Amino acid sequence: MKATCCFLAIIFATTMPILAGNPEDRLKPALDVITPDGLLAHIKVLSSDEFEGRAPGTKGEELSLKYISDQFRSIGLKPGNPDGSFTQEVPLAGIKSDPRMIFVVNGQSTELKYPDDFVASSARLQPEIKINNSDIVFVGYGIVAPEYGWDDYKDVDVRGKTILILINDPLIPDPKDPSRLDEKMFKGKAMTYYGRWTYKYEIASQKGAAAAVIIHETEPAAYPYSVVKTSWAKENYELDAPDKNKNAVQVRSWIALDVAKKLLTDCGQDFDSLKKAAITKEFRPVPLSAKVSVAIKQQLRSVKSHNVIGKFEGSDPKLKAEYVIYTAHWDHLGRHPELQGDQIFNGAVDNASGDAAVIQLAAAFSKLNPPPKRSILFMCTTAEEANLLGAQFYATHPLYPLEKTLADINIDGVNPWGKARDIEDLTDGNSTLDDLLGQAATQQGRVMKPNSQPEKGGFYRVDSFEFAKAGVPCLGTAGGIDIISKPSEYGKQKRDEYIAKHYHQPSDEVDPTWDLSGAVQDVDLLFEVGYQVANADKFPEWKPGAEFKPKRDAMIKK
Repeated sequence: MKATCCFLAIIFATTMPILAGNPEDRLKPALDVITPDGLLAHIKVLSSDEFEGRAPGTKGEELSLKYISDQFRSIGLKPGNPDGSFTQEVPLAGIKSDPRMIFVVNGQSTELKYPDDFVASSARLQPEIKINNSDIVFVGYGIVAPEYGWDDYKDVDVRGKTILILINDPLIPDPKDPSRLDEKMFKGKAMTYYGRWTYKYEIASQKGAAAAVIIHETEPAAYPYSVVKTSWAKENYELDAPDKNKNAVQVRSWIALDVAKKLLTDCGQDFDSLKKAAITKEFRPVPLSAKVSVAIKQQLRSVKSHNVIGKFEGSDPKLKAEYVIYTAHWDHLGRHPELQGDQIFNGAVDNASGDAAVIQLAAAFSKLNPPPKRSILFMCTTAEEANLLGAQFYATHPLYPLEKTLADINIDGVNPWGKARDIEDLTDGNSTLDDLLGQAATQQGRVMKPNSQPEKGGFYRVDSFEFAKAGVPCLGTAGGIDIISKPSEYGKQKRDEYIAKHYHQPSDEVDPTWDLSGAVQDVDLLFEVGYQVANADKFPEWKPGAEFKPKRDAMIKK
């Protein structure tokens, strides 16, 4: 049985007008539903070999949809789709790419090895992509950011050319103290959206480039090249748009660092010197004395994938038409038959654990009497691993009006290493939801800390970002690393070990050494935040300066 007295204090303070009787007695049955054993039971099923890595459009999708829908149904949730079903169809195109890439420098041809040297694909839904003898231009970080007075392209025409791009944002020294980063430029250490690979391909499309090649570096990317290989050298997915994505850059590619360095050396350039030059506003694109040819054969298939959605209806006759959403993605990387040994990417932490949390949250809310004023949606999305496509589809085709959606609370992995004194806020203090999380953490005897790895851009890498882009305030967390009863470095070591050895690898499986008591702590906090928002007198708000605030303000004024 969990201790709930301190945890419930803030709920009691904020909801006294709502509840009759003892609020602790009313809420305790809900919180008691969220348990380590309950989370583990769902994780074991969803990450089992039977589910084959939960790739969209496979047996793994069928099993995932059935399992999650059955859980929602047994809990007593109503179908989340107004059509009476628990699913929202998401039209995807499955794309399996077979690429070739050849560089020519000083008349010498070098064919790169796929996927060890490079990966390449296209969002364009056509069976063959060809680029012949394209000039190569190094464009630094490939960023156009007027608010920072920054333009890596200047007046150089890259139409029809192949651009070579650095990963992440430029790390610009503070002119007053070169040992520190300039906080006024690209948020200092923190990644902005300009640093995301998705942005770099988007601006390449706008500039008319034929191909965009990102140079992989482990530290700024926040994951090794092995993650790039497993993520891109498989069937990938795009939304099956009516125009077949004809305006996307023809070729999206990543190249290994040592391969990029050799290419630059062969062209009479030095990688380190170019990278140093690229952190200044004065940088101009550097044409390379090289050409590249790329040919991609693409196997395309239509995939009717699905988001899974259950609804817990609010108690207020008027406010029940407003919504709080909990999200977690059900998909992972599927099965890779070309591998020797273990071929299944089970995705236990990423993200069977998040789905388990959403299911347990749904069960917890179902125990409330009376229910919160507003309705709660519990959604497990598809194709997050293919660039947040399920969340993107919902945000652009919402089943319930976004102007009546108060918040998205997203769960992408839980803490499996034990109770922590801290919890990390991945949403960078952008909205009043972060304040609620901090208050709840304090009541739980914990400390909310800012993202310890802001340079990794966690905010932009999870489903909640699609809701943010649409204007809906969002919240995402990472489990704390100050693990109780463990050495001070234990939590960080376990997190680093997971990223280096298990993230997007077949080894992301249930581990008998896990201690999910810390996951329960965190899910309790997210329960409290959602409960408060569902009963609050006003909507959560983006804070001044948040890039998503204008979108929300315009939405609310309508």
